[in-house]
Amino acid sequence: MPAMPAPGTAAPAFDLPRDGGARIRLADLAGRKVALYFYPKDDTSGCTKEAMEFNALRAEFDAANTTVIGVSPDDAKSHDKFKAKYELGFALASDTEKAMLEAYGVWVEKSMYGRKYMGVERTTFLIDAAGTVARVWPKVKVPGHAAEVLAAAKAL
Repeated sequence: MPAMPAPGTAAPAFDLPRDGGARIRLADLAGRKVALYFYPKDDTSGCTKEAMEFNALRAEFDAANTTVIGVSPDDAKSHDKFKAKYELGFALASDTEKAMLEAYGVWVEKSMYGRKYMGVERTTFLIDAAGTVARVWPKVKVPGHAAEVLAAAKAL
């Protein structure tokens, strides 16, 4: 499994289906910063709180020339429901094949109640306008995280 891309390295390219039936590509975002956050599952408590925090700061991310993208292994149809239910105003990319999750090193072995399974490690990458990883937040704790990412984006 690939390691997580480190700050200063090129962000792995992606081309994924997204909510609304469109596709989202890193190459199409050249010239903008990208707050790329990986989360385990649509409409679960922690993932909903994280999405709501990013959504509440959407105008400030836009003002900082930063595109917010949430990525999970859920399909685009699930993303459509999640986005509509919580009125999310940013893209949700679907990686059902887990190729991007693996490229970013966030598809990892987890353990719950002694049972091991593969899942998404909640992680955020801030990618600069040139496509380079500027900052990484592994094992994210949700409260206040979106504000921390916004502060870093403004400082870039």
